[in-house]
Amino acid sequence: MTDLMRFREHDAPAVRDPIFVEGLPGVGNVGKLAAQHLVDALDAKLWFDIFSHDFPPQVTIETDGTVRLVRNQVWVVPGGGEHDLVILTGDYQPLSSEGQFALVEGVLDRLDPLGCKRMYTLGGYGLGTTVETPDVLGAATDRALVEQLEGHGVKFQEDEPSGGIVGASGLFLGLGMERGMGGACLMGETSGYMVDPAAARAVLHVLGEVIGRTIDMTDLENKAAEIDRITQQLHEAEVAAREPGDLHYIG
Repeated sequence: MTDLMRFREHDAPAVRDPIFVEGLPGVGNVGKLAAQHLVDALDAKLWFDIFSHDFPPQVTIETDGTVRLVRNQVWVVPGGGEHDLVILTGDYQPLSSEGQFALVEGVLDRLDPLGCKRMYTLGGYGLGTTVETPDVLGAATDRALVEQLEGHGVKFQEDEPSGGIVGASGLFLGLGMERGMGGACLMGETSGYMVDPAAARAVLHVLGEVIGRTIDMTDLENKAAEIDRITQQLHEAEVAAREPGDLHYIG
């Protein structure tokens, strides 16, 4: 029987004692935006592709008109700080609990030999309303890390998120703890209604401070300005539709 996850390795990384960062699609696509920005801004090198029967049955159309299977990818950023980085991002999260466990365990199996002891998972915290200046909420594997992140402005609220952290961002922390890895989930406040580069920028600002990396935010800032422009246009159109003279009656 074909394995649920297929890992296609490229060049094996010359990496020791890395920090792992996960950012897959989720609320506001915050985690994916943040992780992909890291890959692009830090000139990461591809380590391996991940294909799965538990990803949606489709291909992605590239800008040149060609197609490829949907996938996740793991990248490596050596040097430039106290620790190297290993970054997971991609097109989709697995559709089932079995697929989620297979993905997380498969990646952790490949991190173990590298001596990875710290991880940060990135995501969005949906508020259901427009967020002008997003804060970053956190959840961590130990109190010392909670206190460290509070020093960087991360908020820890009792019983929040109320339903726990669903998907890869939570599972990496839980299963990582069993292997002696500590870490935290950083969640940018977002409406949850659209892709949110402003929340991704807030998350990366904290992450950069914590791991001692300078991250150029120019691209995310431009994307955030474009989203703000679109949101304002939608708001103006909604207000115009409700102006006097455009009456609606019930009854």
